[in-house]
Amino acid sequence: MIVQDIISHIEELCPLAYAEDFDNVGLLVGNSKQEVSGVLISLDTLENVVDEAIENNCNMIVSFHPIIFSGLKKITGKTYVERVVLKAIKNDIAIYAMHTALDNSWNGVSDRMCDELGLTNKSILIPQKGTIKKLVTFVPQKDAEAVRNVLFAVGAGSIGNYEHCSFNINGVGSFQGNEASNPAVGKKGETHFEEEVQLGITFAKHLEGKIINTLHATHPYEEVAYEITTLENTNQHIGMGMIGEFKKPITEMHFMTLLKTKMKVPVVRHSELSGKMIQKIAVLGGSGSFAIGNAKRAGVDAYVTADLKYHDFYKAENTILLADIGHYESEQYTKNLLFEYLTKKIPNFAIILSAENTNPIKYS
Repeated sequence: MIVQDIISHIEELCPLAYAEDFDNVGLLVGNSKQEVSGVLISLDTLENVVDEAIENNCNMIVSFHPIIFSGLKKITGKTYVERVVLKAIKNDIAIYAMHTALDNSWNGVSDRMCDELGLTNKSILIPQKGTIKKLVTFVPQKDAEAVRNVLFAVGAGSIGNYEHCSFNINGVGSFQGNEASNPAVGKKGETHFEEEVQLGITFAKHLEGKIINTLHATHPYEEVAYEITTLENTNQHIGMGMIGEFKKPITEMHFMTLLKTKMKVPVVRHSELSGKMIQKIAVLGGSGSFAIGNAKRAGVDAYVTADLKYHDFYKAENTILLADIGHYESEQYTKNLLFEYLTKKIPNFAIILSAENTNPIKYS
């Protein structure tokens, strides 16, 4: 088992193609071809987490948050980030982070928050744009079915709740190969007309490389003509935050008690209570003030997130209950999610859940 094998499993859950542009995700420290003795799963990578990895003979740390976020011009050990990187390199420990790629995953951070709170009927709060693409290519009619089926087999043809989606137009294509050509049909130097199918097929953004490689490997022509466009369709399964519902409405005070119990928080910062019943909830792990408007437009009764500022709470305007449970607290179950996922994917391998509490905020 090498580092890249672990990465491949993780990116089945949360492809890095869906991470936000501002983020720094992927393999941050280490060699992807290095043999892995064990994997430590953590929310953050701090010095004590690297020490924990060393003690448990783990030479790979899978961390939700990236320890390297902005550029490093020097690595002298002056900051906590530099000290972590130095210690990891010195001990041949690889560090991988997925952060907003997992935030945008259907089975990611917000989904786990919904599960912990007992919410059902889940949907994405802010669907990510530009995640559905379309391939158009031209295939000889006799080969169209084979090419189409191979593309389906590698994941093309999916959109929303549907699979094997394509559009096919019969027509006639023409081409003339030069002296250096090796045409699959017709003769070089002669204009050839071939009955073809214009094949249009949808695919998820992160599969683009695989789709193109498969097309070239399967298509009979020496030169494959194709185009790729981005659809405007809303992706129902990729995006920030999630909406869910309680089976029955509960009071605001019951909701506050539930938040404290399920999310293990000593206190909840919240907007003014209005006496309304709570049933439809929006959640977003980490800093979620940017999504207050989305939550209000979705018509939820309450929005649970973290890092709200003083003036953010005014935005409730007695139409929604805003609840800030803390950054760490909103993401605390993420490392459990990753641990459970990887132990199912790679049973009988040394995968360890970090025992370190990396929350930098303390309550007195």
